[in-house]
Amino acid sequence: MRSCLKPSPPSSNNYFSSPADNTPTSSVQLSPTVNLSREYTLAIHTISYSEIQRTFYEDTSFDPSVGIVGHADTIEGPQLLEKVLKPTRECIQEALSSVRPNSLTSLAATYFEHSEHSSRLYLLLYQIVQHTRFLYAPMYNLLDDLPLEFESDSYSLSASQCELALNVFLQFDLIENPFHSPDSHNFDDMRQCFSQLRQQLDHHVQKSWSKVRLIRRCSMGSALCLITAVVGVAVSAVVIATHALVALVAGPICAAILPSSMTKKEMVHLAQLDAAAKGAYVVQKDLDTIDRLVARLHASVENDRLLIHLGLERGKDRYNIQEMLKQVRRNRPSFEQQLVDLVEHLFLCFAAINRARLLLLQEIHMHQNPV
Repeated sequence: MRSCLKPSPPSSNNYFSSPADNTPTSSVQLSPTVNLSREYTLAIHTISYSEIQRTFYEDTSFDPSVGIVGHADTIEGPQLLEKVLKPTRECIQEALSSVRPNSLTSLAATYFEHSEHSSRLYLLLYQIVQHTRFLYAPMYNLLDDLPLEFESDSYSLSASQCELALNVFLQFDLIENPFHSPDSHNFDDMRQCFSQLRQQLDHHVQKSWSKVRLIRRCSMGSALCLITAVVGVAVSAVVIATHALVALVAGPICAAILPSSMTKKEMVHLAQLDAAAKGAYVVQKDLDTIDRLVARLHASVENDRLLIHLGLERGKDRYNIQEMLKQVRRNRPSFEQQLVDLVEHLFLCFAAINRARLLLLQEIHMHQNPV
């Protein structure tokens, strides 16, 4: 059980975009003048990010030439998810089974389930990126083989180059867009799950704060009773003071001590709720970011598909094919950068989920009473 809760090695870099290093987020204050580019660079050079990146790059369980089913519950290579997602499902089930069930553990279990499903979606998107690179490889390999003077008006494709390019374009014209369309329910369903979870957590946080304030008011009232009792004893007759002091003081002292103990317990409960709420908030925002990046990539692929399709409809002569190649080359840098951006954000999201899962699990393990 202790090995499940072992935090990642601390990083020398600050936490930004939710990497999973064991560094407190409360120490980071984003000011209006913060250098977001620098913070992003720091985030992708943290230890947790590097570990996740290495795990993905070393994995060979996924064949990028195989089409993607497109559903997070049917991903290939589930063993990769088991390597990346921390703490593991087994650790979480062990921890939750060893504590007394209550509303917090129920909410925590819901968060763990949603975060695992989000991780499956992120893994699916990573596989889609790999499949997309495989689909574009024939076109990009062809461009790499062309000479530098290809862009000049004086250059003309040879007959063999023209035939090769035509075959590559005909093949590309048959593919489906591997990225989800903007109206896909994949992200909407997950956002809805985390939105509902956050509403529940916020409601419990407010209730917990109300209890803390009520207990503190009771504690202050008990203290005032204690002071009044002491003053009353001081002016009482000396004959009855010895017996009355115990009776008058003992009750308020017990009342004053009890709220203090209750406040501490409620603050522990509040800390656990806060950890879960922050985790849900981070994942929900990450989903929004990933959704925007996927929408851009979907539009880029659609643009290339339309370019190739319309180009083939215009004709298969040498000039037309050469113009199509030039346009694909112009689109290439932006498209490849979008793929890189998505992969980097996916790794950051994995790190964010791992950090939130670890913090919440540690809170539950440290403060919950055993079954």
